[in-house]
Amino acid sequence: MKTSQASTTPIEYQSPGLIRIFAAMVYDSLLLAAISIAYGAIVVGLRVLIQGRPEVGHRIQWDMLSGSVISLGWLAVLVFFYVYFWHRFGQTLAMKTWRFKMVDAQTNQLASYKQCVTRSFAAMLSFLLLGFGYWCKFFNPQQRMLHDVLSGTKLILLKK
Repeated sequence: MKTSQASTTPIEYQSPGLIRIFAAMVYDSLLLAAISIAYGAIVVGLRVLIQGRPEVGHRIQWDMLSGSVISLGWLAVLVFFYVYFWHRFGQTLAMKTWRFKMVDAQTNQLASYKQCVTRSFAAMLSFLLLGFGYWCKFFNPQQRMLHDVLSGTKLILLKK
């Protein structure tokens, strides 16, 4: 009887390079721009429905509270985009185009909601730190970025 070593040994996947990751980010930013425009249109439409149109030549004025709520809502929509696609498919449309996927670092399966939410906020932090979290990839033995490490995920390159 032969014992299969492959069933107990985890499969190693290659990690995508930063150029591929940045290219996917640019592609995703186009999708996020369209989503942001739609969100803005809905918010303005609701405002006009509730308070009526402003006088001719005047702009809609937002107070600090409503502006903050709208900004938080916009952030939630953007985070939802990533969480939905990462949890459901492991990749956004851009990641699919550039042939890589985000998975749980231990099991290589789809990440949990908690991992996806954590990765979303940690990726924003990585980006806001002048991209420092992305450059950590070069110093990590598994080539994982800071937000991958913090969320327990990793990116894997898919075959053609």
